[in-house]
Amino acid sequence: MTFLVDLSIVVPVYKEQDNIAPFVTRCAAVMAKLGLRYEIVFALDPSPDRTEEVIQEQIQGNPHIRLVVFSRRFGQPAATLAGLFMCTGHKAVVIDVDLQDPPELIEQMLAKMVNGVEVVYATRRTREGETFIKRVVSHWGYAVINRMSDVQIPRNTGDFRVMSRRVIEELRKLHESHGFLRGLVAYVGFKQDQVMYDRDARFAGTGNYNRWLGSLKIGINGLVSFSSKPLQMMSLAGVALAGMSFLVGAWYVFQKLTGVDLTPGLSTTVLLITFFSGVQLLSLGLMGEYVGRIYDEVKRRPMYIVDRTAGFDGQALDATAARRETVA
Repeated sequence: MTFLVDLSIVVPVYKEQDNIAPFVTRCAAVMAKLGLRYEIVFALDPSPDRTEEVIQEQIQGNPHIRLVVFSRRFGQPAATLAGLFMCTGHKAVVIDVDLQDPPELIEQMLAKMVNGVEVVYATRRTREGETFIKRVVSHWGYAVINRMSDVQIPRNTGDFRVMSRRVIEELRKLHESHGFLRGLVAYVGFKQDQVMYDRDARFAGTGNYNRWLGSLKIGINGLVSFSSKPLQMMSLAGVALAGMSFLVGAWYVFQKLTGVDLTPGLSTTVLLITFFSGVQLLSLGLMGEYVGRIYDEVKRRPMYIVDRTAGFDGQALDATAARRETVA
């Protein structure tokens, strides 16, 4: 297989007009130092600001920049996978454009890809600019996922990682609607290594990440996508609660037969009803998460739809199409 560049830099973007130019400048400096043939693939959800215009301006002055614009906003996971599937590099790095993940770390990550290493992921030593709530949710989220999941996802990592073409092609075969990249890469396997780093604050602007529910949604997605143990736990909880109900019923029968009235009726009834109702609603909600994902997978809708591209020449697009046909 012939690759057009040595390294593809895949960047999902949405409302990041102020970060595009500084990001390109720093990436270009890193690639010039390494002497690699490269491309920067911006995967853009249509933005209400000037993000697309800024990228188009960068394309005019830098032949290494590519742009993929979707027909609507499909979200960061879909944009990331789209960029990976459309890139033409022998290796690819996924990185955010806000410069919280330093492009200068790419050199160290590439140096680790020896002796059969197919993936090098960046592990956060510190998290500058992140809220306390997000740190707590992330910490416990990874703990729960790795405790219950069928695959082990490295803790304190995001999507910032370098992957070989072999891993990218294996990801292409999965055809999952919910693209939890760090979980999918862990599922694919192969030899992986890590690089430690201190995560910076955003260079400019405010993030599009929901500071209250963002980490929670990612955690639920990772847990439900890679484990069926929560369903098993609900089954065990149902058995345990049914046993408790039987014991409570036996206790009331015992009191009735012996004439002893030790348990007030109204408060106990209310307590039991509200407790079991809460458990039932929790179980139904958990089942709904799984059923919803089954529904999405059965529909087989595409994860993303490309509206237009820029910066890709005919040779690059032909190479990408050829790889798609080979995998299919």
